[in-house]
Amino acid sequence: MSAKRAFELARSESRAALVGYLPAGFPDVDGSIEAMKVMVESGCDVIEIGLPYSDPVMDGPTIQAAAQQALEGGVRTRDVLRTVEAVAATGVPTLVMTYWNPVERYGVEKFAADLASAGGAGLITPDITPDFGEEWIAAADRHDLDKVFLVSPSSTDERIAMTTAASRGFVYATAVMGVTGARSTTSDLAGPLVARTKSTTDLPVGVGLGVSTGDQAAEVASYADGVIVGSAFVRTLLDAGPDRQAGLTALATLTRDLADGVRRG
Repeated sequence: MSAKRAFELARSESRAALVGYLPAGFPDVDGSIEAMKVMVESGCDVIEIGLPYSDPVMDGPTIQAAAQQALEGGVRTRDVLRTVEAVAATGVPTLVMTYWNPVERYGVEKFAADLASAGGAGLITPDITPDFGEEWIAAADRHDLDKVFLVSPSSTDERIAMTTAASRGFVYATAVMGVTGARSTTSDLAGPLVARTKSTTDLPVGVGLGVSTGDQAAEVASYADGVIVGSAFVRTLLDAGPDRQAGLTALATLTRDLADGVRRG
C-alpha cells in the first residue's frame, strides 16, 4: 500500500495519520522489527525505517545514539531491507528514510528494485532535492515507489512547488530549523509551511517537528495531514536500556497516546 492511501484512510476517519520512525538494527535487527510491529499494533499508520549511517549530520543526539548502536551491532543495508519486508507484511506502508550516500553505494537501481521486492512503499531522502535526484526519481518511477522529498520554512515558494511536483506518496514538512529531536513546544513555523505547501499540491503533507506527546500530536494534527514522530520513539527504547519488555511496553503506551492525539486533532 502506498503512503498516500494510508493518509486517505486516516482522512476518511476525520483525523491525521500517525507516522512513526525507528532505525533498523536498534537495539538489534530482530528487536527493531519487534518494536515497529508494536508501533503498528498500537496505532501507527505509516512506518519510516531509518537506514543507520556513519555521518548523520541532520540527526539529533537521540537518533544518532540509536544509529550508532545499530552500526556497532553490524547492521547492513540488507538488514534494513529484511526489516522492511517484515514490517510491510503487517499491511502498513513502510518507507526507508536514508541519507543518499548509502543508496548510491548500494546502487540506485538495485536499491529501488530490492526495496520494491521487499514490499517497501518508497524512500524519504532528506539530503537530496529533486533537482539533484534525477537518478532516484527515474528508478522510483520504474518500480512504482513513493518519492518523499522535504520542504522547510526556509524553502522559497518556487522550491516548494518544484519539490511537491516531484514527490509521490506525501510531502515531508520539516518545521524545525536544525537537527532532529523531541521538543517541549511545537513550532509556530509549521502551520504557515503546511499552508504554503498545500497551495502547490493535492498530496498529503506530514509534519516532523519533535512531537513527543499526544497533546502535541493533536496540535499538529489540527493543520497537517500527518504527524511524524521519531526521536520520542527512539528515546523510549533508549531509556529502557537492556530491558526489552519494558521498552516495548513503554513504546506501546507512547504510540497509543500519540494515536489518540491525532484523533483529537
